[in-house]
Amino acid sequence: MPRQTTKVAKLGSLQKFRDSLAANQADLPHLQASLAQFDTMVTNAHDLTTRQDALTAAKQDVSKQFETTLTEAQRLGTVLRLAVKQHFGIRSEKLAEFNLQPFRGRKKPADASNQSLKKLKKSPDSVAPVPETPTL
Repeated sequence: MPRQTTKVAKLGSLQKFRDSLAANQADLPHLQASLAQFDTMVTNAHDLTTRQDALTAAKQDVSKQFETTLTEAQRLGTVLRLAVKQHFGIRSEKLAEFNLQPFRGRKKPADASNQSLKKLKKSPDSVAPVPETPTL
């Protein structure tokens, strides 16, 4: 008989063995106490498996509820952040108390085209010499 590796398969094997022991109980009178203890353990294991399956289903249900609640809370949080900004103003330092960034202005971007023109004007080496045309 192949070796059982999963817990459910092991429990099934134990239940079959228990049923075989119960059918041959008359031939094993000296094992009555152990048989009763074994029967109790296998029944308890079966009940725990059933309970575990129910808890797994309940856990999945709670996980779905948590995901839904979290999504709704994020949406409402976004609305409330905008309401706080609207109430205090986007430049108010009071927004920092709500872990929101107040608007403090924009940094002026460096104009790349002006800088490259300045570099060309400063370095005369960068201008290519114009070839002379021979006169005829």
